[in-house]
Amino acid sequence: MSQIEKTADALAAGYELVNENVLLQLENYRISLRSNSIELLKKLESYFSHTLANSQANLPADIEIVAIEREEPKLDLTFIDWKREPGKTGRKDSYLDLQGSRLVRKVRTGMIFLQSKHHLIAAGPCLANDNQLINYINSQYMNYLQQQGALICHAAAATFKGECLAIAGFSGGGKSTLMLNLLEHPDAGYLTNDRLFLERSGESLSAKGIPKLPRINPGTIMNNDRLCSILPEVRRVELSALSKEELWDLEEKYDVFPEQVYGPGKIVSKARLRAVLILNWQRNSVDVCEINQVDINVRRDLLPAVMKSPGPFYQYPDGSFYRDDTPLDDQSYIALLGEVEVFEVIGKVDFEFARRYCLEHIIQ
Repeated sequence: MSQIEKTADALAAGYELVNENVLLQLENYRISLRSNSIELLKKLESYFSHTLANSQANLPADIEIVAIEREEPKLDLTFIDWKREPGKTGRKDSYLDLQGSRLVRKVRTGMIFLQSKHHLIAAGPCLANDNQLINYINSQYMNYLQQQGALICHAAAATFKGECLAIAGFSGGGKSTLMLNLLEHPDAGYLTNDRLFLERSGESLSAKGIPKLPRINPGTIMNNDRLCSILPEVRRVELSALSKEELWDLEEKYDVFPEQVYGPGKIVSKARLRAVLILNWQRNSVDVCEINQVDINVRRDLLPAVMKSPGPFYQYPDGSFYRDDTPLDDQSYIALLGEVEVFEVIGKVDFEFARRYCLEHIIQ
């Protein structure tokens, strides 16, 4: 038995899978989700409801992901910390490469994920950490898109009549908040919250999202009447006592289901890229908010707001893995972003001005 198979057996630990599965249809890519927990499958079915395959089609899956609900796996292995991106602190992921496979361990929760061409397993307290499992599932579609030549970007995106506005920004810059504000427009659609993929399509650029729902902090919720119902009433009262600055810094994530909040048909899987907006405003600025078109070839200092590491789960087509010391290819971003209009937002944070400017001057 190979080391990969031994590790897979140790993670599965004899847990019996239920007969049911959840099949996701992501364009031409299908992911089958299996588990030993029917409760977990129902939770995933609800989360990915907008991407479920036709149950009558009897279609084969491209990959199968097994999620084992169990206690934290205790493996007699030594993991290496995955280097965080600039601006990020603390330990998050650790990993170990084994014969064409990679184990990724979440430091805070103890969840362990096996990434390989033939074994895709998540093991640990999945129900309590379902967001990490959802990210792992999405990482497989992200791998597929990148292996097909798509470029990963750190951006949210809204669509308007088939065209996409990508919203990038440095960490905590408010891209999700602005994107959700744009969704108030009746013609707006939700494409992605944090990961955007670009690829050439004829003479234009195609932008694709992943089935990851917007995941936002209380500061975004408390400043949007439509979103306030996401919070329990007791928590809303507690948060209302905090200052604007305290709310902005509070990390407490909540999922937004766009079609429940904004109405049916709000989720879009792809669109033509119209423009990129880079939020470079400052919370403590007193200057008037301005939006100016920039030349990305000249303003390469803005590229870090858009570039994104593929992360520890990324596996190249030849089976090798992305490393945390692999430099990002800024030329690839310049080549693609040079084909569309790029705008920089400066001055003080003003979501209402930014929303109005986007609707009146960028997406018309």
